[in-house]
Amino acid sequence: MAGLIPRSFINDIIAKADIVDIVNSRVKLKKAGTNNYQACCPFHHEKTPSFTVSKTKQFYHCFGCGAHGNALSFLMEYDKLEFVEAVEELANILGLDVPREETRGKSDKPYVNYQTKKDLYQLMQEIAELYQQQLPKSQLAQDYLQQRGLSKEIIQRFSIGFVPDSYDLVVRQFGHNKEEQERLFSLGMVKRSERGKVYDTFRNRIMFPIRDRRGRVIAFGGRVIGDGTPKYLNSPDTVTYHKGNELYGLYEALKINDSPEQLLVVEGYMDVVALAQFDVNYAVASLGTATTPEQINQIFRSTEQVICCYDGDRAGRAAAWRALENALPYLEDGRQLKFVFLPDGEDPDTYIRQYGKQQFEDYLQQAQSLSDFLFDHLLKDVKLATKEGKSKLAALAVPLIERIPGEMLRIYLNNILASKLGIIDPKQIEALLAQPQQKSAVQKMPEVKRTPMRLLIALLLQNPELAQLEYDVSDIASLNEPGLALFDKLTRVCRDNVGITLGQILEYFRDTEDYKPLEILSTWDHLIEEEQISTTYIETYEFLLAQIIERRIEQLIAKDRTESLDSEEKQELFKLLSGRAK
Repeated sequence: MAGLIPRSFINDIIAKADIVDIVNSRVKLKKAGTNNYQACCPFHHEKTPSFTVSKTKQFYHCFGCGAHGNALSFLMEYDKLEFVEAVEELANILGLDVPREETRGKSDKPYVNYQTKKDLYQLMQEIAELYQQQLPKSQLAQDYLQQRGLSKEIIQRFSIGFVPDSYDLVVRQFGHNKEEQERLFSLGMVKRSERGKVYDTFRNRIMFPIRDRRGRVIAFGGRVIGDGTPKYLNSPDTVTYHKGNELYGLYEALKINDSPEQLLVVEGYMDVVALAQFDVNYAVASLGTATTPEQINQIFRSTEQVICCYDGDRAGRAAAWRALENALPYLEDGRQLKFVFLPDGEDPDTYIRQYGKQQFEDYLQQAQSLSDFLFDHLLKDVKLATKEGKSKLAALAVPLIERIPGEMLRIYLNNILASKLGIIDPKQIEALLAQPQQKSAVQKMPEVKRTPMRLLIALLLQNPELAQLEYDVSDIASLNEPGLALFDKLTRVCRDNVGITLGQILEYFRDTEDYKPLEILSTWDHLIEEEQISTTYIETYEFLLAQIIERRIEQLIAKDRTESLDSEEKQELFKLLSGRAK
Protein backbone atom coordinates (compact mmCIF):
# COMPACT_ATOMS: atom_id res chain seq x y z
CA MET A 1 0.00 0.00 0.00
CA ALA A 2 1.23 3.51 -0.79
CA GLY A 3 2.24 5.54 2.25
CA LEU A 4 0.35 8.56 3.51
CA ILE A 5 1.00 11.95 1.95
CA PRO A 6 2.59 14.29 4.53
CA ARG A 7 0.24 17.03 5.70
CA SER A 8 3.09 19.54 5.31
CA PHE A 9 3.30 18.73 1.60
CA ILE A 10 -0.44 19.22 1.15
CA ASN A 11 -0.25 22.59 2.89
CA ASP A 12 2.72 23.47 0.70
CA ILE A 13 1.02 22.79 -2.64
CA ILE A 14 -2.06 24.72 -1.53
CA ALA A 15 0.25 27.64 -0.78
CA LYS A 16 2.06 27.36 -4.14
CA ALA A 17 -0.98 26.83 -6.39
CA ASP A 18 -3.01 29.76 -7.68
CA ILE A 19 -6.69 28.86 -7.53
CA VAL A 20 -7.43 31.33 -10.33
CA ASP A 21 -5.20 29.35 -12.71
CA ILE A 22 -6.63 26.02 -11.54
CA VAL A 23 -10.25 27.07 -12.02
CA ASN A 24 -9.58 29.02 -15.22
CA SER A 25 -8.07 25.91 -16.84
CA ARG A 26 -11.50 24.29 -16.58
CA VAL A 27 -13.97 27.20 -16.36
CA LYS A 28 -13.28 30.42 -18.22
CA LEU A 29 -13.14 33.26 -15.69
CA LYS A 30 -13.64 36.97 -16.20
CA LYS A 31 -12.04 39.60 -14.02
CA ALA A 32 -14.43 41.29 -11.58
CA GLY A 33 -12.44 43.76 -9.52
CA THR A 34 -8.81 43.90 -8.48
CA ASN A 35 -8.39 40.37 -7.11
CA ASN A 36 -11.69 38.67 -7.91
CA TYR A 37 -12.91 36.68 -10.88
CA GLN A 38 -16.32 35.34 -11.83
CA ALA A 39 -18.08 32.89 -14.14
CA CYS A 40 -21.32 31.00 -14.45
CA CYS A 41 -21.16 28.28 -11.83
CA PRO A 42 -19.89 24.93 -13.14
CA PHE A 43 -21.82 23.10 -10.40
CA HIS A 44 -25.31 24.26 -11.32
CA HIS A 45 -26.78 25.81 -14.45
CA GLU A 46 -27.24 29.55 -14.41
CA LYS A 47 -27.37 32.42 -16.89
CA THR A 48 -26.09 35.18 -14.62
CA PRO A 49 -22.63 34.57 -13.07
CA SER A 50 -22.74 34.01 -9.32
CA PHE A 51 -19.55 31.93 -9.06
CA THR A 52 -16.61 33.95 -7.72
CA VAL A 53 -12.93 33.14 -7.26
CA SER A 54 -10.77 35.23 -4.95
CA LYS A 55 -7.06 35.46 -5.72
CA THR A 56 -6.42 37.00 -2.29
CA LYS A 57 -8.31 34.37 -0.30
CA GLN A 58 -7.46 31.49 -2.69
CA PHE A 59 -11.09 30.47 -2.36
CA TYR A 60 -14.11 30.00 -4.63
CA HIS A 61 -17.74 30.50 -3.70
CA CYS A 62 -21.04 30.33 -5.57
CA PHE A 63 -23.76 32.58 -4.19
CA GLY A 64 -26.34 30.57 -6.13
CA CYS A 65 -25.77 26.98 -5.00
CA GLY A 66 -23.36 27.45 -2.09
CA ALA A 67 -20.45 25.49 -3.61
CA HIS A 68 -17.15 26.67 -2.11
CA GLY A 69 -13.65 25.64 -1.17
CA ASN A 70 -9.97 25.84 -2.10
CA ALA A 71 -8.06 24.49 -5.11
CA LEU A 72 -8.20 20.90 -3.86
CA SER A 73 -11.93 21.12 -3.17
CA PHE A 74 -12.48 22.43 -6.71
CA LEU A 75 -10.55 19.57 -8.30
CA MET A 76 -12.42 17.04 -6.18
CA GLU A 77 -15.81 18.46 -7.13
CA TYR A 78 -15.19 19.40 -10.76
CA ASP A 79 -13.04 16.44 -11.82
CA LYS A 80 -14.85 13.98 -9.50
CA LEU A 81 -11.58 13.04 -7.78
CA GLU A 82 -10.93 11.48 -4.42
CA PHE A 83 -8.86 13.61 -2.03
CA VAL A 84 -5.58 11.80 -2.73
CA GLU A 85 -6.21 11.98 -6.49
CA ALA A 86 -6.81 15.73 -6.18
CA VAL A 87 -3.54 16.15 -4.27
CA GLU A 88 -1.69 14.24 -6.98
CA GLU A 89 -3.40 16.23 -9.74
CA LEU A 90 -2.45 19.52 -8.08
CA ALA A 91 1.11 18.34 -7.49
CA ASN A 92 1.37 17.31 -11.13
CA ILE A 93 0.18 20.74 -12.26
CA LEU A 94 2.95 22.26 -10.13
CA GLY A 95 5.50 19.79 -11.48
CA LEU A 96 6.10 18.17 -8.08
CA ASP A 97 6.45 14.54 -7.03
CA VAL A 98 4.18 13.44 -4.19
CA PRO A 99 6.18 12.18 -1.19
CA ARG A 100 4.93 9.26 0.88
CA GLU A 101 5.35 8.38 4.54
CA GLU A 102 5.95 4.79 5.58
CA THR A 103 2.79 3.17 6.96
CA ARG A 104 2.03 -0.14 8.57
CA GLY A 105 -0.88 -2.39 7.82
CA LYS A 106 -2.54 -3.48 4.62
CA SER A 107 -5.56 -2.40 2.62
CA ASP A 108 -7.78 -4.69 0.57
CA LYS A 109 -8.64 -1.81 -1.76
CA PRO A 110 -6.16 -1.38 -4.63
CA TYR A 111 -4.76 2.12 -4.83
CA VAL A 112 -4.52 3.84 -8.22
CA ASN A 113 -2.32 6.93 -8.01
CA TYR A 114 -2.60 10.00 -10.18
CA GLN A 115 0.21 9.13 -12.57
CA THR A 116 -1.15 5.62 -13.07
CA LYS A 117 -4.60 6.98 -13.79
CA LYS A 118 -3.17 9.58 -16.15
CA ASP A 119 -1.33 6.79 -17.96
CA LEU A 120 -4.59 4.84 -18.22
CA TYR A 121 -6.34 7.79 -19.86
CA GLN A 122 -3.44 8.06 -22.30
CA LEU A 123 -3.67 4.33 -23.01
CA MET A 124 -7.38 4.62 -23.76
CA GLN A 125 -6.64 7.48 -26.15
CA GLU A 126 -4.02 5.36 -27.93
CA ILE A 127 -6.47 2.45 -28.22
CA ALA A 128 -9.06 4.81 -29.71
CA GLU A 129 -6.49 5.98 -32.26
CA LEU A 130 -5.66 2.35 -33.08
CA TYR A 131 -9.35 1.67 -33.77
CA GLN A 132 -9.53 4.76 -35.98
CA GLN A 133 -6.54 3.51 -37.96
CA GLN A 134 -8.33 0.20 -38.59
CA LEU A 135 -11.43 1.82 -40.11
CA PRO A 136 -9.97 2.61 -43.58
CA LYS A 137 -8.66 -0.96 -43.77
CA SER A 138 -12.14 -2.49 -43.61
CA GLN A 139 -14.43 -2.04 -46.60
CA LEU A 140 -17.17 -3.80 -44.64
CA ALA A 141 -17.01 -1.25 -41.84
CA GLN A 142 -16.90 1.69 -44.26
CA ASP A 143 -19.89 0.30 -46.16
CA TYR A 144 -21.84 0.02 -42.92
CA LEU A 145 -21.16 3.62 -41.91
CA GLN A 146 -21.97 4.83 -45.41
CA GLN A 147 -25.22 2.87 -45.27
CA ARG A 148 -26.04 4.69 -42.01
CA GLY A 149 -25.41 7.97 -43.82
CA LEU A 150 -22.43 9.14 -41.76
CA SER A 151 -20.06 11.66 -43.31
CA LYS A 152 -16.29 11.80 -42.80
CA GLU A 153 -16.75 14.92 -40.68
CA ILE A 154 -19.11 13.18 -38.24
CA ILE A 155 -16.93 10.06 -38.13
CA GLN A 156 -13.97 12.27 -37.25
CA ARG A 157 -15.90 14.41 -34.73
CA PHE A 158 -16.90 11.34 -32.73
CA SER A 159 -13.59 9.51 -33.41
CA ILE A 160 -15.44 6.45 -34.67
CA GLY A 161 -13.21 3.46 -35.37
CA PHE A 162 -13.30 -0.24 -36.09
CA VAL A 163 -11.86 -3.38 -34.54
CA PRO A 164 -11.48 -6.40 -36.85
CA ASP A 165 -12.54 -9.91 -35.99
CA SER A 166 -9.30 -10.56 -34.16
CA TYR A 167 -8.75 -11.91 -30.67
CA ASP A 168 -5.54 -10.03 -30.01
CA LEU A 169 -5.32 -6.67 -31.81
CA VAL A 170 -5.18 -4.71 -28.55
CA VAL A 171 -3.20 -7.39 -26.71
CA ARG A 172 -0.50 -7.44 -29.42
CA GLN A 173 -0.24 -3.66 -29.51
CA PHE A 174 -0.49 -2.79 -25.80
CA GLY A 175 -0.11 -6.00 -23.77
CA HIS A 176 3.49 -7.08 -24.28
CA ASN A 177 3.99 -8.23 -20.70
CA LYS A 178 2.02 -9.12 -17.59
CA GLU A 179 2.11 -5.57 -16.19
CA GLU A 180 0.76 -4.08 -19.42
CA GLN A 181 -1.93 -6.75 -19.61
CA GLU A 182 -3.02 -5.91 -16.06
CA ARG A 183 -3.54 -2.31 -17.15
CA LEU A 184 -5.73 -3.52 -20.00
CA PHE A 185 -7.69 -5.69 -17.55
CA SER A 186 -8.26 -2.68 -15.29
CA LEU A 187 -9.75 -0.83 -18.27
CA GLY A 188 -12.00 -3.69 -19.33
CA MET A 189 -10.24 -3.94 -22.69
CA VAL A 190 -9.21 -7.60 -22.37
CA LYS A 191 -10.55 -10.79 -20.81
CA ARG A 192 -9.08 -14.14 -19.82
CA SER A 193 -10.32 -17.50 -21.09
CA GLU A 194 -10.82 -20.57 -18.90
CA ARG A 195 -7.45 -21.78 -20.15
CA GLY A 196 -5.81 -18.53 -19.06
CA LYS A 197 -5.39 -17.01 -22.51
CA VAL A 198 -5.76 -13.21 -22.68
CA TYR A 199 -7.97 -11.93 -25.51
CA ASP A 200 -9.59 -8.67 -26.65
CA THR A 201 -13.00 -7.71 -25.23
CA PHE A 202 -14.12 -6.05 -28.47
CA ARG A 203 -13.98 -7.84 -31.83
CA ASN A 204 -15.56 -7.19 -35.24
CA ARG A 205 -17.29 -4.00 -34.14
CA ILE A 206 -17.72 -0.37 -35.07
CA MET A 207 -16.11 1.39 -32.07
CA PHE A 208 -17.46 4.53 -30.39
CA PRO A 209 -15.09 6.14 -27.85
CA ILE A 210 -16.95 7.37 -24.77
CA ARG A 211 -15.49 10.63 -23.46
CA ASP A 212 -15.94 12.36 -20.14
CA ARG A 213 -16.79 16.04 -19.79
CA ARG A 214 -13.10 16.92 -20.21
CA GLY A 215 -12.81 15.00 -23.46
CA ARG A 216 -10.75 12.09 -22.11
CA VAL A 217 -11.52 8.66 -23.56
CA ILE A 218 -12.80 6.65 -20.60
CA ALA A 219 -14.59 3.69 -22.23
CA PHE A 220 -15.90 2.28 -25.51
CA GLY A 221 -19.15 1.18 -27.04
CA GLY A 222 -19.10 -1.30 -29.90
CA ARG A 223 -21.76 -2.10 -32.52
CA VAL A 224 -21.28 -5.54 -34.04
CA ILE A 225 -20.91 -5.90 -37.81
CA GLY A 226 -23.30 -8.55 -39.12
CA ASP A 227 -25.49 -10.78 -36.99
CA GLY A 228 -23.22 -11.36 -34.00
CA THR A 229 -24.33 -10.94 -30.41
CA PRO A 230 -24.65 -8.88 -28.41
CA LYS A 231 -25.62 -6.22 -30.94
CA TYR A 232 -24.22 -3.46 -28.72
CA LEU A 233 -21.40 -4.00 -26.20
CA ASN A 234 -20.20 -1.37 -23.72
CA SER A 235 -17.13 -1.27 -21.49
CA PRO A 236 -17.76 -2.45 -17.92
CA ASP A 237 -17.30 -0.11 -14.97
CA THR A 238 -13.57 0.49 -14.50
CA VAL A 239 -11.15 2.83 -12.72
CA THR A 240 -11.81 5.45 -15.43
CA TYR A 241 -15.48 4.75 -16.19
CA HIS A 242 -18.63 4.60 -14.11
CA LYS A 243 -21.54 4.01 -16.45
CA GLY A 244 -24.21 5.68 -14.35
CA ASN A 245 -22.18 8.92 -14.13
CA GLU A 246 -21.45 9.53 -17.81
CA LEU A 247 -23.37 10.60 -20.91
CA TYR A 248 -22.25 9.72 -24.42
CA GLY A 249 -21.97 12.79 -26.62
CA LEU A 250 -22.03 15.41 -23.84
CA TYR A 251 -18.46 16.49 -24.54
CA GLU A 252 -19.16 16.74 -28.27
CA ALA A 253 -22.42 18.65 -27.73
CA LEU A 254 -20.81 21.20 -25.40
CA LYS A 255 -17.92 21.63 -27.82
CA ILE A 256 -20.44 22.81 -30.44
CA ASN A 257 -22.32 25.00 -27.94
CA ASP A 258 -21.10 25.33 -24.35
CA SER A 259 -24.44 26.80 -23.23
CA PRO A 260 -27.16 24.95 -25.17
CA GLU A 261 -30.80 25.99 -24.86
CA GLN A 262 -31.75 22.34 -24.46
CA LEU A 263 -30.30 18.84 -24.42
CA LEU A 264 -32.03 15.79 -25.83
CA VAL A 265 -31.55 12.49 -23.99
CA VAL A 266 -31.72 9.40 -26.21
CA GLU A 267 -30.92 5.78 -25.53
CA GLY A 268 -28.00 4.82 -27.81
CA TYR A 269 -24.79 6.27 -29.16
CA MET A 270 -25.86 5.54 -32.76
CA ASP A 271 -28.85 7.83 -32.17
CA VAL A 272 -26.53 10.65 -31.01
CA VAL A 273 -24.26 10.27 -34.05
CA ALA A 274 -27.15 10.01 -36.52
CA LEU A 275 -28.79 13.14 -35.11
CA ALA A 276 -25.48 15.03 -35.36
CA GLN A 277 -25.29 14.01 -39.00
CA PHE A 278 -28.53 15.96 -39.52
CA ASP A 279 -27.18 18.97 -37.57
CA VAL A 280 -29.05 18.12 -34.36
CA ASN A 281 -26.04 18.72 -32.14
CA TYR A 282 -27.64 18.68 -28.71
CA ALA A 283 -28.27 14.96 -28.16
CA VAL A 284 -26.68 12.80 -25.47
CA ALA A 285 -27.16 9.12 -24.66
CA SER A 286 -27.58 7.41 -21.31
CA LEU A 287 -25.48 4.42 -22.42
CA GLY A 288 -28.06 1.69 -22.12
CA THR A 289 -29.22 2.50 -18.59
CA ALA A 290 -32.25 4.28 -17.24
CA THR A 291 -31.21 7.92 -16.88
CA THR A 292 -29.59 8.08 -13.44
CA PRO A 293 -29.64 10.92 -10.86
CA GLU A 294 -25.96 11.57 -11.58
CA GLN A 295 -26.65 11.89 -15.31
CA ILE A 296 -29.60 14.20 -14.68
CA ASN A 297 -27.38 16.36 -12.49
CA GLN A 298 -24.73 16.49 -15.22
CA ILE A 299 -27.30 17.60 -17.80
CA PHE A 300 -28.83 20.30 -15.62
CA ARG A 301 -25.34 21.70 -15.03
CA SER A 302 -25.29 22.49 -18.75
CA THR A 303 -28.84 23.55 -19.60
CA GLU A 304 -32.22 24.36 -18.07
CA GLN A 305 -34.33 22.39 -20.55
CA VAL A 306 -34.09 18.63 -20.99
CA ILE A 307 -36.16 16.49 -23.35
CA CYS A 308 -36.10 12.73 -22.79
CA CYS A 309 -36.77 10.85 -26.02
CA TYR A 310 -37.83 7.21 -25.72
CA ASP A 311 -39.51 4.48 -27.72
CA GLY A 312 -43.27 4.51 -27.36
CA ASP A 313 -43.48 0.90 -26.15
CA ARG A 314 -43.96 -0.26 -22.58
CA ALA A 315 -40.21 -0.45 -21.91
CA GLY A 316 -39.68 3.08 -23.20
CA ARG A 317 -42.40 4.51 -20.99
CA ALA A 318 -41.06 2.62 -17.98
CA ALA A 319 -37.61 4.08 -18.65
CA ALA A 320 -39.14 7.56 -18.91
CA TRP A 321 -40.86 7.13 -15.56
CA ARG A 322 -37.60 6.08 -13.90
CA ALA A 323 -35.94 9.15 -15.40
CA LEU A 324 -38.69 11.37 -13.98
CA GLU A 325 -38.32 9.88 -10.50
CA ASN A 326 -34.54 10.33 -10.62
CA ALA A 327 -34.89 13.93 -11.82
CA LEU A 328 -37.31 15.17 -9.13
CA PRO A 329 -34.65 16.25 -6.57
CA TYR A 330 -32.94 18.36 -9.26
CA LEU A 331 -36.00 20.26 -10.47
CA GLU A 332 -35.21 23.74 -9.27
CA ASP A 333 -37.52 26.52 -10.43
CA GLY A 334 -36.69 27.46 -14.01
CA ARG A 335 -35.65 23.96 -15.02
CA GLN A 336 -37.84 22.06 -17.47
CA LEU A 337 -38.09 18.34 -18.05
CA LYS A 338 -40.13 17.05 -21.00
CA PHE A 339 -40.86 13.65 -22.52
CA VAL A 340 -41.42 12.61 -26.10
CA PHE A 341 -42.23 9.11 -27.36
CA LEU A 342 -41.49 8.08 -30.93
CA PRO A 343 -43.97 6.07 -33.04
CA ASP A 344 -43.84 2.28 -32.79
CA GLY A 345 -40.80 0.79 -34.49
CA GLU A 346 -38.97 4.10 -34.71
CA ASP A 347 -35.89 5.41 -32.91
CA PRO A 348 -34.21 8.81 -33.37
CA ASP A 349 -31.81 7.35 -35.94
CA THR A 350 -34.48 5.84 -38.20
CA TYR A 351 -36.94 8.71 -37.72
CA ILE A 352 -34.58 11.53 -38.70
CA ARG A 353 -33.20 9.59 -41.66
CA GLN A 354 -36.73 9.03 -42.93
CA TYR A 355 -38.27 12.45 -42.24
CA GLY A 356 -35.33 14.85 -41.89
CA LYS A 357 -34.29 17.45 -39.32
CA GLN A 358 -37.27 19.80 -39.60
CA GLN A 359 -39.92 17.13 -39.07
CA PHE A 360 -37.90 15.57 -36.26
CA GLU A 361 -37.65 18.89 -34.42
CA ASP A 362 -41.34 19.56 -35.08
CA TYR A 363 -42.04 16.21 -33.42
CA LEU A 364 -39.97 17.28 -30.41
CA GLN A 365 -42.27 20.29 -30.04
CA GLN A 366 -45.02 17.82 -29.11
CA ALA A 367 -43.08 16.65 -26.05
CA GLN A 368 -45.18 16.22 -22.92
CA SER A 369 -44.52 18.54 -20.02
CA LEU A 370 -43.49 17.11 -16.69
CA SER A 371 -46.96 17.71 -15.27
CA ASP A 372 -48.77 16.02 -18.17
CA PHE A 373 -46.54 12.96 -18.10
CA LEU A 374 -46.65 12.75 -14.29
CA PHE A 375 -50.43 12.77 -14.01
CA ASP A 376 -51.05 10.71 -17.17
CA HIS A 377 -48.86 8.01 -15.69
CA LEU A 378 -50.52 8.11 -12.26
CA LEU A 379 -54.07 8.27 -13.60
CA LYS A 380 -53.86 5.21 -15.82
CA ASP A 381 -54.56 2.95 -12.81
CA VAL A 382 -56.80 5.37 -10.88
CA LYS A 383 -60.58 5.84 -11.10
CA LEU A 384 -61.17 9.47 -10.21
CA ALA A 385 -64.93 8.99 -10.13
CA THR A 386 -64.64 7.29 -6.74
CA LYS A 387 -63.47 8.62 -3.38
CA GLU A 388 -61.05 5.72 -3.16
CA GLY A 389 -59.58 6.68 -6.55
CA LYS A 390 -59.06 10.28 -5.46
CA SER A 391 -57.45 9.11 -2.25
CA LYS A 392 -55.12 6.83 -4.23
CA LEU A 393 -54.11 9.65 -6.59
CA ALA A 394 -53.28 11.89 -3.64
CA ALA A 395 -51.27 9.09 -2.00
CA LEU A 396 -49.27 8.55 -5.19
CA ALA A 397 -48.75 12.18 -6.19
CA VAL A 398 -47.99 13.89 -2.87
CA PRO A 399 -44.70 12.05 -2.09
CA LEU A 400 -43.45 12.75 -5.62
CA ILE A 401 -44.31 16.45 -5.51
CA GLU A 402 -42.68 16.80 -2.10
CA ARG A 403 -39.34 15.66 -3.56
CA ILE A 404 -39.18 18.71 -5.86
CA PRO A 405 -37.04 21.58 -4.51
CA GLY A 406 -38.49 24.24 -6.83
CA GLU A 407 -41.18 26.05 -4.81
CA MET A 408 -43.07 27.49 -7.79
CA LEU A 409 -43.09 24.14 -9.57
CA ARG A 410 -44.44 22.45 -6.44
CA ILE A 411 -47.24 25.02 -6.18
CA TYR A 412 -48.10 24.51 -9.85
CA LEU A 413 -48.28 20.72 -9.48
CA ASN A 414 -50.22 21.04 -6.23
CA ASN A 415 -52.83 23.16 -8.02
CA ILE A 416 -53.16 20.56 -10.79
CA LEU A 417 -53.58 17.84 -8.17
CA ALA A 418 -56.22 19.91 -6.34
CA SER A 419 -58.10 20.40 -9.61
CA LYS A 420 -58.11 16.67 -10.35
CA LEU A 421 -59.26 15.88 -6.82
CA GLY A 422 -62.03 18.47 -7.06
CA ILE A 423 -60.61 20.48 -4.16
CA ILE A 424 -61.53 24.17 -4.27
CA ASP A 425 -60.40 25.33 -0.82
CA PRO A 426 -56.62 25.89 -0.88
CA LYS A 427 -56.40 24.98 2.80
CA GLN A 428 -57.57 21.45 2.03
CA ILE A 429 -54.74 20.84 -0.42
CA GLU A 430 -52.27 22.47 2.00
CA ALA A 431 -53.39 20.00 4.65
CA LEU A 432 -52.65 17.15 2.25
CA LEU A 433 -49.26 18.51 1.38
CA ALA A 434 -46.87 18.78 4.31
CA GLN A 435 -43.69 20.78 4.05
CA PRO A 436 -41.34 19.19 1.50
CA GLN A 437 -39.21 16.48 3.06
CA GLN A 438 -36.74 16.22 0.21
CA LYS A 439 -34.07 18.87 0.36
CA SER A 440 -32.91 20.64 -2.74
CA ALA A 441 -30.28 18.82 -4.78
CA VAL A 442 -28.31 22.05 -4.41
CA GLN A 443 -26.89 22.02 -0.92
CA LYS A 444 -27.03 25.33 0.93
CA MET A 445 -24.84 26.08 3.90
CA PRO A 446 -26.75 26.10 7.21
CA GLU A 447 -27.87 29.34 8.81
CA VAL A 448 -25.37 30.80 11.29
CA LYS A 449 -26.64 32.30 14.54
CA ARG A 450 -24.75 35.53 15.16
CA THR A 451 -22.67 35.50 18.37
CA PRO A 452 -19.55 37.50 19.30
CA MET A 453 -17.39 34.37 19.20
CA ARG A 454 -18.64 33.27 15.78
CA LEU A 455 -18.16 36.79 14.44
CA LEU A 456 -14.61 36.88 15.79
CA ILE A 457 -13.68 33.52 14.26
CA ALA A 458 -15.35 34.35 10.92
CA LEU A 459 -13.58 37.70 10.63
CA LEU A 460 -10.20 36.12 11.35
CA LEU A 461 -10.83 33.18 9.04
CA GLN A 462 -11.84 35.40 6.14
CA ASN A 463 -9.13 37.99 6.91
CA PRO A 464 -6.10 36.09 8.34
CA GLU A 465 -4.00 39.26 8.47
CA LEU A 466 -6.07 40.31 11.53
CA ALA A 467 -3.98 37.89 13.59
CA GLN A 468 -1.09 40.34 13.37
CA LEU A 469 -3.03 42.89 15.47
CA GLU A 470 -2.03 43.19 19.13
CA TYR A 471 -4.12 40.85 21.26
CA ASP A 472 -3.21 37.89 23.43
CA VAL A 473 -5.72 35.13 23.95
CA SER A 474 -3.27 32.61 25.40
CA ASP A 475 -3.89 33.69 29.00
CA ILE A 476 -7.55 32.67 28.86
CA ALA A 477 -7.38 29.94 26.20
CA SER A 478 -7.68 27.26 28.88
CA LEU A 479 -11.02 28.60 30.10
CA ASN A 480 -14.04 26.50 29.24
CA GLU A 481 -15.63 28.95 26.81
CA PRO A 482 -17.31 27.50 23.64
CA GLY A 483 -15.27 28.44 20.57
CA LEU A 484 -12.37 29.96 22.52
CA ALA A 485 -10.03 27.02 21.90
CA LEU A 486 -10.74 27.17 18.16
CA PHE A 487 -10.15 30.92 18.12
CA ASP A 488 -6.82 30.40 19.90
CA LYS A 489 -5.76 27.68 17.42
CA LEU A 490 -6.80 29.80 14.47
CA THR A 491 -4.87 32.78 15.80
CA ARG A 492 -1.71 30.70 16.25
CA VAL A 493 -2.00 29.19 12.75
CA CYS A 494 -2.35 32.65 11.21
CA ARG A 495 0.54 34.09 13.22
CA ASP A 496 2.84 31.17 12.50
CA ASN A 497 2.09 31.37 8.76
CA VAL A 498 2.12 35.04 7.84
CA GLY A 499 0.35 35.56 4.52
CA ILE A 500 -1.76 32.41 4.85
CA THR A 501 -5.01 32.47 2.85
CA LEU A 502 -8.51 31.28 3.62
CA GLY A 503 -8.03 28.34 1.25
CA GLN A 504 -4.85 27.30 3.06
CA ILE A 505 -6.48 27.59 6.48
CA LEU A 506 -9.30 25.24 5.50
CA GLU A 507 -6.75 22.75 4.18
CA TYR A 508 -4.78 23.00 7.44
CA PHE A 509 -7.88 21.98 9.42
CA ARG A 510 -9.18 19.33 6.98
CA ASP A 511 -10.00 16.01 8.68
CA THR A 512 -10.19 17.67 12.11
CA GLU A 513 -13.24 18.33 14.28
CA ASP A 514 -12.82 22.05 13.59
CA TYR A 515 -13.14 21.74 9.80
CA LYS A 516 -16.93 21.77 9.54
CA PRO A 517 -17.56 24.89 11.66
CA LEU A 518 -14.75 26.69 9.84
CA GLU A 519 -16.16 25.62 6.47
CA ILE A 520 -19.55 27.05 7.44
CA LEU A 521 -18.04 30.33 8.64
CA SER A 522 -15.84 30.62 5.53
CA THR A 523 -18.83 31.74 3.44
CA TRP A 524 -20.88 33.40 6.18
CA ASP A 525 -21.88 36.95 5.33
CA HIS A 526 -21.08 38.80 8.56
CA LEU A 527 -22.37 42.10 7.07
CA ILE A 528 -19.32 44.10 8.23
CA GLU A 529 -18.12 46.72 5.74
CA GLU A 530 -14.54 46.15 4.60
CA GLU A 531 -13.22 49.40 6.07
CA GLN A 532 -14.73 48.51 9.45
CA ILE A 533 -13.36 44.97 9.71
CA SER A 534 -10.24 45.71 11.79
CA THR A 535 -12.08 48.02 14.20
CA THR A 536 -14.99 45.60 14.59
CA TYR A 537 -12.56 42.73 15.16
CA ILE A 538 -10.73 44.44 18.04
CA GLU A 539 -13.93 45.78 19.59
CA THR A 540 -15.56 42.35 19.43
CA TYR A 541 -12.45 40.73 20.87
CA GLU A 542 -12.31 43.18 23.79
CA PHE A 543 -16.04 42.85 24.47
CA LEU A 544 -15.85 39.07 24.43
CA LEU A 545 -12.70 39.03 26.51
CA ALA A 546 -14.33 41.24 29.17
CA GLN A 547 -17.40 38.97 29.22
CA ILE A 548 -15.33 35.82 29.66
CA ILE A 549 -13.14 37.33 32.39
CA GLU A 550 -16.17 38.70 34.26
CA ARG A 551 -17.89 35.33 34.13
CA ARG A 552 -14.80 33.56 35.45
CA ILE A 553 -14.36 36.10 38.26
CA GLU A 554 -17.97 35.55 39.32
CA GLN A 555 -17.44 31.77 39.32
CA LEU A 556 -14.33 32.03 41.51
CA ILE A 557 -15.90 34.51 43.97
CA ALA A 558 -19.01 32.31 44.27
CA LYS A 559 -16.85 29.30 44.99
CA ASP A 560 -14.82 31.25 47.55
CA ARG A 561 -18.01 32.04 49.47
CA THR A 562 -19.08 28.42 49.78
CA GLU A 563 -15.70 26.70 49.93
CA SER A 564 -12.16 27.98 50.03
CA LEU A 565 -10.14 28.38 46.85
CA ASP A 566 -6.90 26.49 46.44
CA SER A 567 -3.66 28.39 45.89
CA GLU A 568 -3.84 28.15 42.07
CA GLU A 569 -7.41 29.46 42.00
CA LYS A 570 -6.51 32.34 44.35
CA GLN A 571 -3.63 33.24 42.06
CA GLU A 572 -5.93 33.07 39.03
CA LEU A 573 -8.54 35.30 40.71
CA PHE A 574 -5.89 37.85 41.68
CA LYS A 575 -4.55 37.91 38.12
CA LEU A 576 -8.02 38.34 36.62
CA LEU A 577 -8.95 41.12 39.06
CA SER A 578 -5.66 42.89 38.35
CA GLY A 579 -6.25 42.65 34.63
CA ARG A 580 -9.78 44.04 34.99
CA ALA A 581 -8.46 46.98 37.03
CA LYS A 582 -6.02 47.84 34.23
